[in-house]
Amino acid sequence: MIKKIENYLFSDCIKCRHYGLLILRLGIALLMVTNHGWSKLTDGPEGWAKLGEFGMPYLGINFFFTFFGFIAAISESIGALCIGLGLFFRPAAFLLTITMLAGANMHIMTGKGNPELALVYALSSAALLLIGPGEFSLDKKLFKSKE
Repeated sequence: MIKKIENYLFSDCIKCRHYGLLILRLGIALLMVTNHGWSKLTDGPEGWAKLGEFGMPYLGINFFFTFFGFIAAISESIGALCIGLGLFFRPAAFLLTITMLAGANMHIMTGKGNPELALVYALSSAALLLIGPGEFSLDKKLFKSKE
């Protein structure tokens, strides 16, 4: 019995990695969509303009605020859903990483709020971008390459 537990705890379980990636993807998607993305997406053009105007000047960008706010809202809602489902995974993870880095930068530059959560999302998304979605993803099912 102890040997089985040791084997489980200290073995290189490939299937465990895929389950771990699934849990991480679904957790990020659920938290991002419900706490951040959906409300920004449903704010509409006025809300997107305010969102863009709030964050982009700290990156030296002083135009197209509505566009940048819309992209942030899309990446935090639709992009997060794509991460959870593992669909168009790497583009979605890339967009969320960039959006969260911009958000963290805004918090740091203004001194308003804590950049910690944005940095956690950015680092998690960047790590997922590099690792990939794992076996339990729609990308794997739909775009399976013929080897």
